[in-house]
Amino acid sequence: MAAAGKRWRARELDLSLVRTVPLRARASKVGISDLAGRPKSGKTFRAFMASLPPVLAARDLDRLAGAMVAAARHGKGSLFMMGGHVVKTGLSPVILELVRMRAVTAVAMNGAGAIHDLELASVGRTSEDVARGLKDGTFGMAGETGRFMADALAGRRGEGFGLALGRAINDARLPYRRFSILAACAAMGIPATVHVALGTDIVHQHPSARGEDIGRESMADFRRLCGVVAALEGGVVINAGSAVILPEVFLKALTVARNLGHRVRRFTAANLDMLQAYRPRMNVLIRPTAGGGTAIAITGHHEITIPLLAQAVAERIGK
Repeated sequence: MAAAGKRWRARELDLSLVRTVPLRARASKVGISDLAGRPKSGKTFRAFMASLPPVLAARDLDRLAGAMVAAARHGKGSLFMMGGHVVKTGLSPVILELVRMRAVTAVAMNGAGAIHDLELASVGRTSEDVARGLKDGTFGMAGETGRFMADALAGRRGEGFGLALGRAINDARLPYRRFSILAACAAMGIPATVHVALGTDIVHQHPSARGEDIGRESMADFRRLCGVVAALEGGVVINAGSAVILPEVFLKALTVARNLGHRVRRFTAANLDMLQAYRPRMNVLIRPTAGGGTAIAITGHHEITIPLLAQAVAERIGK
């Protein structure tokens, strides 16, 4: 039998021998000039923004607003990519105003975003109780939604999903079309693209759904998005509320643009969401900006962060 080795023991360290450094000589990240301003009744929004501590997300929000305004002033592109949650949280008027201010020059949304945009324009409300409808098989079965979208895409020849639906909303004079992002972009000539994965949206379960129409027009929008991304040098791309579809589509559009010789290296990329998921972090922030761009991640609820950003942009443009 082999002899046992020496028993390992941890010994106490003598803390009296620890070396200290002078506090004044130590580098510090936060100083008096970085402290927040005091709350005050009647403060203007500009004063409120100036009172935020210039650290972390508050600093990043200001940087993002500045990048959007700089892009607008220099004729650069600003692409706003959004999931359906942005519409569901009541932010359509905010996005519309960013478009009207030219702080957003192109919009991309997933299929859910287009559905909520259409329903809001149609009846002035959207977002159903999924759990309740799932019990009896009525979830996603609103007939008007499926029929209108199918009819809007039928017979098109590569016009693009977003443009076709936006024009159909305007042509039908839907009663609440003034709240439709797609309708406004169609009327203003602003690129608004819709990117669909078949089987992910409620309209795909309707008898009126035609895969050939959905696929053709969504593919046309992908080509259009490639053109938008090809002109993003010096501009801004924001992803809000899409954890998979739009980050993946954006990454492919970016590689097409670079493959065809377009210089798209220095731009500001931001992800706004309640959590920083893998694909937005990698496919919008880290990989695309590796050549010299700026990546900004702001974590929080859209109904708070997006209005704050938009108001900060409006204040800068007004100033």
